[in-house]
Amino acid sequence: MRQIARLLAIALAVAVISPALAADVIFPRGIRVGLTPMPGLTESQAFLGFESPGHGVKVLLAELPGSAYGEVETAFKALPDNAAMKVKPQSLETAAGTAYYTAEDGVAGTDKVRRYSLIVPGSKAFSGYVAVQIADSEAATYTEAAVKKMLSSVTVRQDVPVAEQVAQMPFNVGEIANFKTIRTLAPGAALLLADGNEDTGIEAAPFMVLGLIGSVPEQADDRARFAQQAAATIPGLREARITNSEPIRIDSQPGFETRLEAISGKDNTPVTVVQWLRFGSSNVALRVIGSSPRDQWAEAFPRFRKVRDGLKPR
Repeated sequence: MRQIARLLAIALAVAVISPALAADVIFPRGIRVGLTPMPGLTESQAFLGFESPGHGVKVLLAELPGSAYGEVETAFKALPDNAAMKVKPQSLETAAGTAYYTAEDGVAGTDKVRRYSLIVPGSKAFSGYVAVQIADSEAATYTEAAVKKMLSSVTVRQDVPVAEQVAQMPFNVGEIANFKTIRTLAPGAALLLADGNEDTGIEAAPFMVLGLIGSVPEQADDRARFAQQAAATIPGLREARITNSEPIRIDSQPGFETRLEAISGKDNTPVTVVQWLRFGSSNVALRVIGSSPRDQWAEAFPRFRKVRDGLKPR
């Protein structure tokens, strides 16, 4: 998961769930954490989660690194039974397993709120996280018992369907070139295609990141400098050296190709990286990054091009 977090920069618990409740679990777009929202809440368009019509109730769902749950569990079990704490964690049985949550009063702006935070096990790669905020004006409707019932429904899935992930992107992905792992890095913003996975490692095998980059220059003469500066910001690369940078045409649109050689990953893998920028009529460009161990580059590059050429604007 630490690797996934770096890629993103190329570019956030006592009841047993019943079978009927499980059928109502909703997974917000592109995420592996879901729950059954309290009545009256609908999926938010502003963040991954749910909210009430007046925004007085917000339920945020997120994925944390896989180690996060273990760290919280260890800290919880180390607490003495008589520990005096302002906010004391509690355990809660959920559809995903034993979770740990806290509840506390707070203030949002000038309004009093009640906040809940919960973490559940997911896998080696991720932990599930839920944050709930209830405005004081909504407390009579959305009681603590109702919140705990909702939290007990939290569940996880190990994979998000590829079609669901792709549907969130601002472009169509017509070709995935047999990449084995498809993961949303940022919902609606960036997508990872990889031969490796979160357990075996991403950087030790060919992978791609598809997304958008903003604030692109309007003048063609400024695009070479912009492309090279963008390539220099690709995270996870060490001793990076640009070997080629030139304007090209991509699907009849002006573009720029930049290649680098660098060292990547915890195993210090020598890699070759290509960055393609495809410019359009706005100040946003489609950005495609392909990285491969140097000894696999000849086989990986045609796959990178196949994915690039299958991308179409919505």
